Amino acid sequence: MVGFQPNASMDTAHHMLLYGCGEPGSSKPLWNCGEMTQADSDEDSGSPCEGGSHSQIIYAWARDAPRLDLPKDVGFKIGKNSPIKYLVLQVHYAHIEKFVDGSTDDSGVFIHYTTQPMNKLAGVLLLGTSGSIAPMKTEHMETSCEITEKKTIYPFAYRTHTHSLGKVVSGYRVRTEANGEDTWSLLGKRDPLTPQMFYPVVNYEPIKQGDRVAARCTMVSTRNRVTKIGATNEDEMCNFYLMYYVDNDDPLEM
Repeated sequence: MVGFQPNASMDTAHHMLLYGCGEPGSSKPLWNCGEMTQADSDEDSGSPCEGGSHSQIIYAWARDAPRLDLPKDVGFKIGKNSPIKYLVLQVHYAHIEKFVDGSTDDSGVFIHYTTQPMNKLAGVLLLGTSGSIAPMKTEHMETSCEITEKKTIYPFAYRTHTHSLGKVVSGYRVRTEANGEDTWSLLGKRDPLTPQMFYPVVNYEPIKQGDRVAARCTMVSTRNRVTKIGATNEDEMCNFYLMYYVDNDDPLEM
């Protein structure tokens, strides 16, 4: 897959996530696949991908973001000799008023692809937090993740995602130098309430085994209640997506 063309409007769909799966979480054409990997308790629910199978988010859209074309010679490998055998589209709706009268929706994504093999295979690393935001307070939510696999990844795009309380989301590559000091290199920083598309990274330097990828969200609450990280529009999220490719290698398993 070399490009993603959204067919959706923020007036209807709040955001969409496209998962690559080894096996889907259900054999039904439509099911409640919860938020991320959490499934609700009703009988028609299931995670986006079957529990033991390969699962990764490969594309995300929100706020009328335009189409995404991957760099030249870079693509997501899918199909027979790939861990991605199925694509599952998850669409989130902030409001359901449009559907009360029985109206339906065709929000989705057009996939652009080639049958030509590519040496530069793409992947997405997602950093997210748990936590909560106190009433009428500013909260900084932070997370970091070490690259433990013996691979070199080349970042090329990033995306930020919060709900309504997010003010700034930033991502960094953190490398421990020979003298023991950490060097922080900015990957991307945005107001998450601008179009939530993938933007070019600020720093294209490779990320290697032993490096860490870190993210921080500044959340400002004007509410008189606690806001938790969660699935609904009444909750919040602190997410930083990093899109990368590997050269003559397989994407990260993590």
